[in-house]
Amino acid sequence: MAKNENRIMMVISIIERGKANSYISMMQKHSIDFHMRSTGTGTASSEMMDILGLASNYKDVVFSFAPYKAVKSLATSIAKDLGSTSGYNGLMMILSTTAIGRITSELILHSTQDTEFEGDENAMASEYQHSLIFITVNQGYTDAVMQTAKKAGATGGTVIRARMTGAEQSEHLSDLQIQDEKEIVAIFAPDSIRNEIMTAVNEHFGIRTEAQGVICSVPVDKAFKI
Repeated sequence: MAKNENRIMMVISIIERGKANSYISMMQKHSIDFHMRSTGTGTASSEMMDILGLASNYKDVVFSFAPYKAVKSLATSIAKDLGSTSGYNGLMMILSTTAIGRITSELILHSTQDTEFEGDENAMASEYQHSLIFITVNQGYTDAVMQTAKKAGATGGTVIRARMTGAEQSEHLSDLQIQDEKEIVAIFAPDSIRNEIMTAVNEHFGIRTEAQGVICSVPVDKAFKI
């Protein structure tokens, strides 16, 4: 069955700090124009960074949304150039969305409505059985979280600073005092060890601990080193 070419996909990219503008310009050449950006800090050991070819622990994090046809074009281009050095020193992950607001979808589709795309369907075929694990904890716990995750098999992650909103509503439903300042640890991991990582982290840093951890995972359709 053919893919819906207008289905909205999400692309999460973790790249070397300072590369976001150049990276977004590259994506715009494939008519991917809807982006949100943040900064993060890598947690991989220096040995693992050498293996992966990652130059710095300081990261730009780019969240992009685009139609399947545009992402397929991007993935085809990257797959052809995997032997070359992109200079972004990071990881791109492609995820399927299950729902998105109508107006947002129309905005995303608008820039691609008159564009003819070429792309190899094989470039989008899932070659990986991986998930992206998100662990949201109070500030100050990320090192301990990563130590626990690594004991369960994780090789590294990226820490993104965040702020909790709506904590007052959560406190009405429990006896917890929810801390506003948060850090999100994003870990790209094989599905074969996903549950072990999530269980270990939840046991030590779950919602009823001082870390007040909230843990979830989403499947990754495709991943590229960039």
